[in-house]
Amino acid sequence: MADPKPWNPNYGVVGSGDRRLAYSRQLSISSPLAPTPRLARSDSSISMPSTLLQGGPASIRSRWLATRHMRRLALLLALNVAYSAVEFSIGLLTGRIGLVSDAFHLTFGCGLLTFSLFAMAASRTKPDSIYTYGYKRLEVLAAFTNALFLLFLSFSLAVEALHAFMQDESEHKHYLIVSAVTNLLVNLLGVWFFRSYARVSIVYRKAEDMNHHSICLHVLADSVRSAGLILASWFLSLGVENAEVLCLGIVSVAVFMLVLPLFKASGNILLQIAPGNVAPSAFIKCGRQITAHEDVSEVCQGRFWELVPGHAVGCLSIRVKNGGDNDDSVLKYVHGLYEDLGIQELTIQTED
Repeated sequence: MADPKPWNPNYGVVGSGDRRLAYSRQLSISSPLAPTPRLARSDSSISMPSTLLQGGPASIRSRWLATRHMRRLALLLALNVAYSAVEFSIGLLTGRIGLVSDAFHLTFGCGLLTFSLFAMAASRTKPDSIYTYGYKRLEVLAAFTNALFLLFLSFSLAVEALHAFMQDESEHKHYLIVSAVTNLLVNLLGVWFFRSYARVSIVYRKAEDMNHHSICLHVLADSVRSAGLILASWFLSLGVENAEVLCLGIVSVAVFMLVLPLFKASGNILLQIAPGNVAPSAFIKCGRQITAHEDVSEVCQGRFWELVPGHAVGCLSIRVKNGGDNDDSVLKYVHGLYEDLGIQELTIQTED
């Protein structure tokens, strides 16, 4: 009877020709004066507790207001919540549905900005046994949620423009202009807070860049919407026909064009497509170079994606020739190739 295959508690049954141990590039901690990279087998487990809400009220408050952008966003949220509460109360007392509807729209936007603030705070939490990569991707998810909301806002503005075209312009609700002016002033303060991200498309080097950009686009889109309502009312007072249709249509297109690049960038990261800063031909070239190595027979599988902006991850499965004793040289060679491409974290599986 054949001897049973060895059992590894982390990987199950491992045969003699299947070496499914993860190799990763790590920093040596043996000498603090010379932190040179080395290759090591990773056969350990993480057993750290979740620390998302760890600590007392003072600790949670310091985490939620730790940076200047977080404090600014908290102030903007407080102003918007106070304004929406006042607008909702006036709308109920006067029976004007337009004010109530606008208050609900503003409240929903505040909810999304609150999620962005939560993502900023949670992303500072260290990785634990469940979220082994950490919480940085929450900021990407917050950016995608903001972008999705703004795309729906663009669609609703287009529907509103169509409705204005079909109805009598004398029914235009001029009392909403006071609300639009106040809302514009509050949102312009938010644009000033995040003015360094006030561009349609930027290069995202960190996850917080994407989240901050989404916040800026959120308040900028609301500002454009308020400005469109103000211009429409002014043009109507001058006797310009179809002014509201024209202004709302332009605002709808402007919001759509502002948000579409962010929607694509955040969606691509969540769908784990290949890193956008690396050409597909570069991955093909690396695969050919690895296959051409004297100790490698073929590259079985390779997957590469961006965990968050600026942090590319990959896993690779290669088949080495039987009797090859140069695993370390092969691993160093492969790591060097992909490190030059900008892959910060690479796991390699070798098989005979």
